[in-house]
Amino acid sequence: MTPERIARLRGVLDRRQPDLTVVTDFVHKQRNLSAIVRNCDAVGVAQMHAVVGDEDYTAFRGTAMGSHTWVDVIRHSCAGDALAGLRSEGFQTVAAHLDDSAEDYRSVDYTRPTALVLGAERRGLSAVAAAQVDQCVTIPMVGMVESFNVSVAAGIILAEAQRQRQEAGMYDRPRLDRDIYERTYFEWGHSSVAEFCRERGLAYPSLNEEGEIDCPSDWYASVRRGEAPLSGAENG
Repeated sequence: MTPERIARLRGVLDRRQPDLTVVTDFVHKQRNLSAIVRNCDAVGVAQMHAVVGDEDYTAFRGTAMGSHTWVDVIRHSCAGDALAGLRSEGFQTVAAHLDDSAEDYRSVDYTRPTALVLGAERRGLSAVAAAQVDQCVTIPMVGMVESFNVSVAAGIILAEAQRQRQEAGMYDRPRLDRDIYERTYFEWGHSSVAEFCRERGLAYPSLNEEGEIDCPSDWYASVRRGEAPLSGAENG
């Protein structure tokens, strides 16, 4: 990799926010899902969650592969499972949802571990999701329509989260777990080799300071001999 490429990848990873995420609750339109993934990447969200059926998710991945390179999208079949898991990890769950108790989206403290929950444009949140979120927020509007497009709403709220986190210095130092950081760096820089390793259950080879595979001919020879380390072998 060129020095410029290395600097770009590391610069992005240095600003990833492991405690900021998005949950889409049966947002079926592929263009909306893809736009939300791009919004996530833009503000440093490393992983988002999509509650969607198998068929819709397969079609979505087919249209958003470029965005998926940079944001890990986890699929769930039930909003309850996704939200319960995040709440057990200490995330506050904030839904963009028209509700009598909803507050201005800017009133939320997004420097806390936060999951932004978004429902489909017409039906909003499912009953399961609405029952589990901690807080509902709205974006003040002065026109005739009641709400923004879901991907636009996501961008507006995530931009506020980014503003708050920047003021708090949360983008000033790497915050990803070190193993996740280095694994992601390898996958971004060497996607074909990463896929090769995943298909065969191999550990990723080490990289040198130039971001290239260290002694690649030796590593490939060890693969052919069946002597390359297996994924997870260091853990037993």
